[in-house]
Amino acid sequence: MTHVIFVKKILADGAPCKKCNEVSDRLVKDELMASINHIAIADQRDPESEGMRLALEYKVERAPFFVVENDADETLVFDIYFKFKGYMAELNNTDKPSSSL
Repeated sequence: MTHVIFVKKILADGAPCKKCNEVSDRLVKDELMASINHIAIADQRDPESEGMRLALEYKVERAPFFVVENDADETLVFDIYFKFKGYMAELNNTDKPSSSL
């Protein structure tokens, strides 16, 4: 089963990341929020926050980003929403049984 972590950022001044909020809205609009298993926060004020640790582990320098663990035991990282969306669309298409005549 695919496991998806959505990493959102909190800026150094404590404000939420504008881009992260936009991507959250797109997830809802595109009906992908149900695909998210966990939301991690990368708090710039706390280098030990879960999201900051994930960013360091996967060498990601911008947020938001997605960490996807798929059925093939691969870990994929997407820091561009449309690439994540495309991957999920492809994944959902391969999960559906094909119809035959």
